[in-house]
Amino acid sequence: MAHQESDKFEQIRRARKIGHKYFMDRSAVYRKFAELEEVTFKDGALTTREKELIAVGISIVNSCEPCLEWHVRQALTAGASEDQVVEAIGVAMEMGIGPTTVTARFAVEVLDQALRPEPEA
Repeated sequence: MAHQESDKFEQIRRARKIGHKYFMDRSAVYRKFAELEEVTFKDGALTTREKELIAVGISIVNSCEPCLEWHVRQALTAGASEDQVVEAIGVAMEMGIGPTTVTARFAVEVLDQALRPEPEA
């Protein structure tokens, strides 16, 4: 299993490099994206480590495996500990599940409305 996972990660990295080069050579929009990414992840009011941990969470909620492969490694490179990455993953799980509680509460309102007798016209 570990070998299959290693192959998957290598495929993700290879595809990223190929796609990155392709678009850097051909797309002004992509080059602007690359500039935006560089500026976004620089230390500011939030450190690069904190920004990468946020990106880990967003990557999970967006179900983006290539994003996770990148941002987990970037978070570790920026000094995040394993425990910090795991905690960011936990926050992402809550944020993935949490919004369903809002929709569930709305579903109760819909149910309540649907169970009321229709007013006579």
